[in-house]
Amino acid sequence: MEKTSTPTHCPYCALQCGMNITPLPRGGVEVTERADFPVNRGALCGKGRTAAEVLSPAVRLTTPLVREGGRLVEASWPEALDRIAGRLAATRERYGSDALGVFGGGGLTNEKAYALGKFARVVLGTSQIDYNGRFCMSSAAAAGTKAFGLDRGLPFPLEDVPRTGCVILVGSNLAETMPPSLRFFTELRENGGTLIVVDPRRTRTAQQADLHLAPRPGTDLALALGLLHLVVAEGRTDEEYIRERTTGWAEARATAMAHWPEYVERITGVPVPLLREAVRMFCEPEAAMVLTARGPEQQSKGTDTVGAWINLCLATGRAGRPLSGYGCLTGQGNGQGGREHGQKADQLPGYRKLDDPAARRHVAGVWGVDPDSLPGPGRSAYELLDALGTDVRALLLMGSNPVVSAPRAAHVEERLRSLDFLAVADVVLSETAELADVVLPVTQWAEETGTTTSLEGRVLLRRRAVDPPAGVHSDLYVLHELAGRLGVEKGFPTDPEEVFAELRRASAGGPADYSGITYRRLAEENGVFWPCPEEPAGASGAEGADAASGAVSEGAAASDASVRHPGTPRLFLDRFATPDGRARFVAVAHRATAEEPDAEYPLLLTTGRVVAQYQSGAQTRRVAELNAAAPGPFVELHPRLAARLGAADGDPLAVVSRRGRAVAPARITDTIRPDTVFMPFHWPGEGRANTLTNPALDPTSRMPEFKSCAVRVEVVPRS
Repeated sequence: MEKTSTPTHCPYCALQCGMNITPLPRGGVEVTERADFPVNRGALCGKGRTAAEVLSPAVRLTTPLVREGGRLVEASWPEALDRIAGRLAATRERYGSDALGVFGGGGLTNEKAYALGKFARVVLGTSQIDYNGRFCMSSAAAAGTKAFGLDRGLPFPLEDVPRTGCVILVGSNLAETMPPSLRFFTELRENGGTLIVVDPRRTRTAQQADLHLAPRPGTDLALALGLLHLVVAEGRTDEEYIRERTTGWAEARATAMAHWPEYVERITGVPVPLLREAVRMFCEPEAAMVLTARGPEQQSKGTDTVGAWINLCLATGRAGRPLSGYGCLTGQGNGQGGREHGQKADQLPGYRKLDDPAARRHVAGVWGVDPDSLPGPGRSAYELLDALGTDVRALLLMGSNPVVSAPRAAHVEERLRSLDFLAVADVVLSETAELADVVLPVTQWAEETGTTTSLEGRVLLRRRAVDPPAGVHSDLYVLHELAGRLGVEKGFPTDPEEVFAELRRASAGGPADYSGITYRRLAEENGVFWPCPEEPAGASGAEGADAASGAVSEGAAASDASVRHPGTPRLFLDRFATPDGRARFVAVAHRATAEEPDAEYPLLLTTGRVVAQYQSGAQTRRVAELNAAAPGPFVELHPRLAARLGAADGDPLAVVSRRGRAVAPARITDTIRPDTVFMPFHWPGEGRANTLTNPALDPTSRMPEFKSCAVRVEVVPRS
């Protein structure tokens, strides 16, 4: 009997690599690469290759659980759903709608994210909804919106990277976080281009670079301003571009000129000759790009930091031109789509603002409700978690594990324990699910159909390839059943294509316009880039895209008017998505991190990922091959610091901050700065890195400062 394969996409990072799923005759499935998908072109990392192991009933939830006598015990679906609906209704009756909280995840499909946001606002009537994507890309989103009028992770496809002249990669270790993407940067260098990596550590990615700049954690803003100062001082600005396509240059230039090279060297530790070399490498080619990731973004000044890198692109004419621009390397699998369609505290579907009356009228019309009934913006993710047990008394959580992933994690765990009621829908019994009053087992990537939006802004179709275990239902089923129990009988279908059809209507005319995208198109075209309005292409189609988002596809104007809109792989080539079509410089100045080292806490901690684990590790820690490669946490430190502490490789070290203490074995390496230690954040327990991290929030994006906090390190005596 011939095996039938289903083309689909990986459940992990925002590359959304193409893969095939083939059921095996004796059970289980086989994962193979898809050479036809342009992002991974047949490559898969270890996480993608082993993704099917989490489908096994042996490692995942297969029945609802309810808390009885302090223990989670098996229950039927009706019993579990009745308990959730009853407790949510009772909490709302006693304390009001905003006593109900909803917390989502950047791994939820577009359909789930859309339905979750609608459920919170229409069924529960609460403003208290946000998601863990706030911890990942929100600073880049805020800066991109300020500068360009629109946020999309990459405003161009990854296939453009090898054809540009220089890339500055800031705070990304993509060789470990999204390995298949490394080939684009390898090809860049093979084509004669250059790669500059900015990272406090000489990571596997930095080792591939032509130039590595290793600033002190938390000083990326000063570094970007110092480079812009040199661009001005050396006469490398593109004055015609600045005059014709931007506003605000005089103010941004003035603040940059206050950051002269020697001053920046003192702040960052990056020598002036390397600053000058970086400017030369970036400015000499005809085209260049700046790509940021969590390093500069997860700071209490992350929006300003990303804004400074955008200013560098604008001053040199490197945005809105072919093979040039600023982009953000989105992290989570649907981190882009997750914030576009309504599970973020301040947004409605289509990337509309919740406090915009016109946006409220449009979405309320699609939902069939009074615009005035929609609650206003609520708390951001950390602020929502911090309010648990006080203002927010009951929480519905889907697809997130904040016990491991949130900053100041011990405090967040305490707040979760203080809730009157916690319900969790997840694939596995995560550390957060273990605290719940009700746990619902839900389907995962290969067991359901739905769409995601990759870091390129490419909307993709994940197809159902296998049946879920008996007793496992989708998140859409959960929301449908809860809505009915809470008095809303219609508006929450369980068919993902029906949900997507409504999402298309809700997004129509918004910045992230999906109205011209259908499941059939996604299957036929290997994904479609948004914005993609429903209007026909050609001259009228280009005008429609321009009106919706200020972004015109390079192919739209040349298309026949009878042909559907082709989507928008490259944004801003004709104009930016601002009212006047010009990009905005934003004047920013360096400031210290929220917590600088002192006598008691003399070192800086920075956190990140390793290649074999993903996010909080809730799924990857259940895969034997991945655990063998990365079995647990560690503390990376420089030999000079290790000698000062009297620590040997493998010795248990205690890393202590003002928020707590984490213990993990030493990993001594000269690839890190002597004033900095690094811990990966995938593990719970005593090695939980986020016990230490600082929840100081960026004033604009409300992103916590994961990437820098003051610590001391102590050798733990072996027992």
